[in-house]
Amino acid sequence: MSVRCGSSLIVGFVLVGGCNRSGTKAPVAGAVVAEARIATAPPTTNPGEWTLPARDFAASRYSPLAQITSENAKNLRVAWTFSTGVLRGHEGQPLVVGNTMYLVTPYPNVAYALDLSQPGYPLKWKYRPENSQAAIGVACCDVVNRGAAFADGKIVYNLLDGHTVALDAATGTELWRVAMADVNKGETMTMAPLVVKNKVLVGSSGGEMGVRGWIAALDLGTGTKLWRAYNIGPDSEMKVGARFKPFYERDRGPNLGLSTWPGDSWKTGGAAVWGWLSYDPELNLVYHGTSNPGPWNQSQRPGDNKWSAAIIARDPDTGEMIWAFQPTPHDMWDYDAVNENILVDVPINGVVRKVLVHFDRNGFAYTIDRATGQVLLAKAFVPMNWASGVDLNTGRPNVNVDKQTAQGRNVKDICPSLEGGKNQQPAAFSPQTGLFYVPTNNLCMDFESREVTYIAGTPYIGGNAPEKGGPGGYKGEFIAWDAVRGQKIWGIQEPFPVWGGALATAGNLVFYGTLDGWFKVVDARNGALLWQFKVGSGVVGNPMTYTGPDGKQYVAVYAGIGGDMGLLIAGDVAANLPYDVRERGTTLPDLARYTSWGGMLFVFSL
Repeated sequence: MSVRCGSSLIVGFVLVGGCNRSGTKAPVAGAVVAEARIATAPPTTNPGEWTLPARDFAASRYSPLAQITSENAKNLRVAWTFSTGVLRGHEGQPLVVGNTMYLVTPYPNVAYALDLSQPGYPLKWKYRPENSQAAIGVACCDVVNRGAAFADGKIVYNLLDGHTVALDAATGTELWRVAMADVNKGETMTMAPLVVKNKVLVGSSGGEMGVRGWIAALDLGTGTKLWRAYNIGPDSEMKVGARFKPFYERDRGPNLGLSTWPGDSWKTGGAAVWGWLSYDPELNLVYHGTSNPGPWNQSQRPGDNKWSAAIIARDPDTGEMIWAFQPTPHDMWDYDAVNENILVDVPINGVVRKVLVHFDRNGFAYTIDRATGQVLLAKAFVPMNWASGVDLNTGRPNVNVDKQTAQGRNVKDICPSLEGGKNQQPAAFSPQTGLFYVPTNNLCMDFESREVTYIAGTPYIGGNAPEKGGPGGYKGEFIAWDAVRGQKIWGIQEPFPVWGGALATAGNLVFYGTLDGWFKVVDARNGALLWQFKVGSGVVGNPMTYTGPDGKQYVAVYAGIGGDMGLLIAGDVAANLPYDVRERGTTLPDLARYTSWGGMLFVFSL
């Protein structure tokens, strides 16, 4: 943990508050947001279960369990562990339904069911699917999997090679398997599905491969494909009709998915859906982000490039697009908008508003009316310099022309880097404090665009973007954020990007892991470190908590470094690949001193 404030070192950047001498930002008086609440209830009435990737449809990653508190967290210990038998990046989180825990590994995407009611937690079943090895070679950013969902007695998840599978939760029997993506085109599937009203919602990865992004729904019972909506292209294929009413005038008009792209470049324009999904049952809207446009070289695709790097609200019954908003129009920095949209109801100017809160790769935290797509607030949550702010009248960023990229031009010191102020690592929200708990990156980059030609199934990038540490002498920070005032309440500086997700609980606690292998518990109100444990490999997964058959509260997290940060960006953290000739990352050259690849589940209790 850094003990440097760093605020004096970031002159010329958008600052998000000063620090005290410990490296933790001093709490702001009155920072707790009263009347803030999670917008939706979890699908389970059992507070000790975790049945969806983020536990509830709102993507809050909040648990009402409170046996582990800020007073007794110092007594946490390892209760048990389980080896997944797989290396590479362990993103995602386990599920717990009844007395069973369900795990999904990175490729080859093995699923395990562990019996929590028996000594030694033996396997109930193990499912190893057929999974094409060709997917390994086209997966952009490691062979990760972000988890499964449980509904109606079924475990549903995606395979790297583009299939979605449903298993009988009791027996592990494969109930159906459906091909959704085409590996030959560079499509893979790494995201966690969301089950909404017996519909399994899924999307694909491949924004760097010149794919054409989509989101689709399958019938939970049979696997039948119900609808597929593209995010770029003609209105008819994007499911844009009379109900589509974006808030901002510039975002209105027919066939914007065509007219904002030159020629037929939309056919290879990216806008994949590889991140997290959330759902508002009252509005009957599902929210998803889309990835970067392809290629990175913006000179080859003038225009807004709708709807890449966008947040989209759809009707889950039909796939119809209801509204859309681009945090980064004509993205030229690889600022995907796939990060989670957390659904909360919060008081703004004395009125409780239905909002979604989105921490974008571009470094701005957005508080958005989730019924209309109006941006109510947008403030920088990390050091950044590519834009000076967001115009709330248009929703568009005020771009710093000195940080605009162009073919043949090497632009120096753009912040944040293409890893974003936050990447896939999901934030959490606590209704106790009304605050959001956000794992962040502090990296910058130089960016040089070059011309590239599309070849199906190969990288379609057109740019080189070496990264470096951001201002302040730290490369990551775990922060508490007030989405009503748009300010950081406290922050814990870390030597490496914080690439794992967050968990908030009713015990006044927040849990998170670090790339160098520390699993930490902090006080939700002031960020004070209460306990930490060194796990076997860097953490890029997301903590969850559950009640065991013995009535005790447990907290579980994967250890297993990988993903974009652990595979491509870090130094040599793979100990088992002496003949691997890929270029090692240089952004985090010291990380290999503290961790190496692994694959382990750690479970903690008092």
